[in-house]
Amino acid sequence: MTGPTSAGSSPVLVTERLRLRPWDPEDAGAALGLYGDAQLVRWLSPAMTVVGDVGAMRAVLEQWAAEDTRLSWPAGRWAVEALDDGRLVGGVALLPLPPGDEDLELSYQVLPDEQGKGFATEAARRAVRRAFDEGVPELFVVARPANGAGAGVAKRLGFQWVGETSKYYDLRLQTYRLRPADLAG
Repeated sequence: MTGPTSAGSSPVLVTERLRLRPWDPEDAGAALGLYGDAQLVRWLSPAMTVVGDVGAMRAVLEQWAAEDTRLSWPAGRWAVEALDDGRLVGGVALLPLPPGDEDLELSYQVLPDEQGKGFATEAARRAVRRAFDEGVPELFVVARPANGAGAGVAKRLGFQWVGETSKYYDLRLQTYRLRPADLAG
């Protein structure tokens, strides 16, 4: 694994197969494959709803870029692309959880055609390592009870189930916590 370099307000992070870089409005067409997919976005609602077209996706990416400059590091959002050919494979984010923004949430999404290749785990592990290197004491993953794939990635990273809560997003969610000593791999 190589170290990050700076680009924009979030660093570029690199793994053996992936580059995590800030989103760019030019990513709108490829990003629509993620955030325009109702089956994927159902796990992100209400924080995000299905994006209807490339113009709307561009607007979302512009909003994220503006928000990224206001977030306190290590919070941020990254496009995840394959190193071999630069194709977009997913997204990863570290964002404050509402309400109160005192907890930091890890989230990850992978294009349907790219699922099952370990990209979510690899990208998420890199973002988590960077957060812990910066002194973050713990991270959370919150998942709907039926989101087995999302929970599976969390467990592969070493996140521990801590219970169900309605604290976040006014939904009943399974909560997983990770501390630096527990990070797997």
